[in-house]
Amino acid sequence: MSSRQVIEDAAERSRVTFHDRVARLRALAPTLFMGAIGAGIAWLVATHIVGETGAFFAPVAAIITLGLTVGSRLNRAIELSIGVPLGIALADVIVLEVGSGTVQLICIVFLATSLAVFLGGGPLLVTQAAVSAILVVTLQPPTNGLSFSRAADALIGCSVALILNFVIAPIDPVALVRREAAPVLRELAGVLEDIVAALETRDREAALTALGRARDIDAYTQRFLESLTIGRETAAAAPQRWSDRGPLAVYSEAGGQIDLAVRNVRVLARGVVRAIEVGDHVPAEVGEAIGELAGAVRRLEPWLDDPRRATGVVEPAVRAARHASAVLEQTTNLSVSVIIGQIRSTAVDLLRSVGMSPDDARALIRGDPAPIVDA
Repeated sequence: MSSRQVIEDAAERSRVTFHDRVARLRALAPTLFMGAIGAGIAWLVATHIVGETGAFFAPVAAIITLGLTVGSRLNRAIELSIGVPLGIALADVIVLEVGSGTVQLICIVFLATSLAVFLGGGPLLVTQAAVSAILVVTLQPPTNGLSFSRAADALIGCSVALILNFVIAPIDPVALVRREAAPVLRELAGVLEDIVAALETRDREAALTALGRARDIDAYTQRFLESLTIGRETAAAAPQRWSDRGPLAVYSEAGGQIDLAVRNVRVLARGVVRAIEVGDHVPAEVGEAIGELAGAVRRLEPWLDDPRRATGVVEPAVRAARHASAVLEQTTNLSVSVIIGQIRSTAVDLLRSVGMSPDDARALIRGDPAPIVDA
């Protein structure tokens, strides 16, 4: 390779890296800005209420709280706002009595974490109580008598962060849910398309790859379901997000069904692997039905943006189930029966994800008149 080519390759990699960094900075800019604002407000409030001595705990607490609770569940934010001042207050009391040092640090951290556990705190509260206590012992042990001003500073910082996060500038819960749903739906549709390709070529390795990809969706699904919880809590706690509670209720119902669809597709992929391994004949219509399922999944994301587009999901899901059912009249192959059962189950999950009742979904797949889907 010539030196010129090496330079050009390096330049290309640098451009990609630079663009990625700019995109990441752009995405995080609102959070970074809110952290800076929170630190400044916490410092201002703390110095006016408690005084400048030890007031650095206020902006530190604000940054820690905002950094760990932006886009997180409300109970985590509350745990954090309790753990920081708790650790500081406990350390202040104990250091005045026994001084600071290695042994004292061990004892104080043990007591802080034990008290946090006794109070029923989760891992976040326990960790922050310990970190705050360590900060007091190692950086600024109390020297002028017992005072809870630093714990008050920390409480001010946490309060400022919570107000910013859940009152003044809360996340957009609907946008959060849509963002986390996108990779689930993208991967789910991709797995179905991979399964179709594996069936067409009778490629066992391709089928195993599709199965592995189906299993990997679990991580995306977990984040999606977590975003639904975060969204509901934000919509309940932030007055300006109360209007999002209706859409979130719709997405929450869809989320449970999408999770079931992911599980059914994983079983479907396993059934295809087995069919290929044992050499069972799978009619081409089965692959076409799975392709229809992929189309229905692809249309779920637009439905999240506009629930009036439910028909775009319903029609291919119904076609998938009906085409698959028709294959049962042609064969009694056990492998095919398992695959068709999962196609039908997945189709029902997709129909229910857009608000259809279980009875209506099953009736529609059987060929009954189409019910009305609530948007």
